[in-house]
Amino acid sequence: MGDILGAGVYVLIGEVAGSSGGAVWLPLVIALVLAALTACSYAELATKYPRAGGAAHYARHAFGPFAGFAVGFCMLAAGIVSVAALARGFAGDYLGEFVRLPVPLVAAVFLVVLGSVNARGIKESLRANVVATLIEVGGLVLVVVLGVWVIMRGDADVARLGEIGVAGEDAAGGVLGAVVLAFYSFVGFETSVNLAEEIRDPRRSYPRALLAALGTAGVIYLLVGIVAATTVPTSQLASSSGPLLEVVRVAGAVPLWVFSLIALVAVANGALLTGIMSSRLAYGMARDDMLPGVLTRLLPRRRTPWVSIAATTALAVVLALTGTVAVLASTLVLLLLIVFLAVNIAVVVLRRREPDGDYFRVPLVIPVLGAGSCVLLFTQVEGGVWLRGLVLLAAGVLLGLVAAYRTRSTADV
Repeated sequence: MGDILGAGVYVLIGEVAGSSGGAVWLPLVIALVLAALTACSYAELATKYPRAGGAAHYARHAFGPFAGFAVGFCMLAAGIVSVAALARGFAGDYLGEFVRLPVPLVAAVFLVVLGSVNARGIKESLRANVVATLIEVGGLVLVVVLGVWVIMRGDADVARLGEIGVAGEDAAGGVLGAVVLAFYSFVGFETSVNLAEEIRDPRRSYPRALLAALGTAGVIYLLVGIVAATTVPTSQLASSSGPLLEVVRVAGAVPLWVFSLIALVAVANGALLTGIMSSRLAYGMARDDMLPGVLTRLLPRRRTPWVSIAATTALAVVLALTGTVAVLASTLVLLLLIVFLAVNIAVVVLRRREPDGDYFRVPLVIPVLGAGSCVLLFTQVEGGVWLRGLVLLAAGVLLGLVAAYRTRSTADV
């Protein structure tokens, strides 16, 4: 649940409202159902092949080495894009309660500081994460409690929950567009598959833990979305880069700076964890000769992969300076949809290739529907987002070819 419950909802609930109207709950429910389909596919593959590597390992097993590299690079690129989106969120209205500074400047400085903490060592980083995660979840619970209080005192408009779509725009298209953004809040479950080999009985334990965590996160998000939509006018919610702060403002029971601080901790925590994952993934891919070997260089004393950290941080800075939170979130979803499509198809391919075995099995219709849901969401991604995603993928393919060429040259010598 810690992987799923992230900072995305602190930043994106307003963007969801801007596309779906007051019925914020609808794209959240749809996104939860679509995420659950792919989570079931992950549950089958994680119990069938309980080892670290996750989606890249499954794709390699089903389709070959190049597919494994492509999926692994999509995971890496998605992590970098996520850090950039959270940096933009950190620099918005939550920070504005304390100081007003240019968003691009704050985002760039924030990412450099984050990279420095990452380079200092994972031990220090994860100690901070324990405290920050509790604060992060506590902030969401606080929003729900305050929202319920506003509803009970009669200052909320429950009728807004039935307002589907934005006036003058296609309602169905708006909801599906909002689903793409809402999907961002549910990603994270895919990282837990890397721990499957450390579970005593993954066939029994892992599917239950994964689906229960996803369901719990879905309930929390749904409650947050309902109280936000009923207590804050849709236009006000959509125009804020700190949408949950607006709920606290309406409630009036908690100082705004207190909740802003909670939100900043949540966003920074999500960015730190994702930054750690991205830099270590880049290091691991370089160590396996899938990326240039320079990314494996370590700090002498700290033993942290400083080149990988510097490279992923630099890319995150570029993305943060050239994209909004909504664009970056949609880019991340696009990259993960490619991964999820590969995972769902891999279930079907590997089920036919290896039909027997003692592992958790889902009805075959589940991965088929999961693959279909990915294709559906592909159609809702804007052209500019596709362009950004394809540029990242092209860069990954180029780096992979360079690494393969160097490896082949070394082998020939």
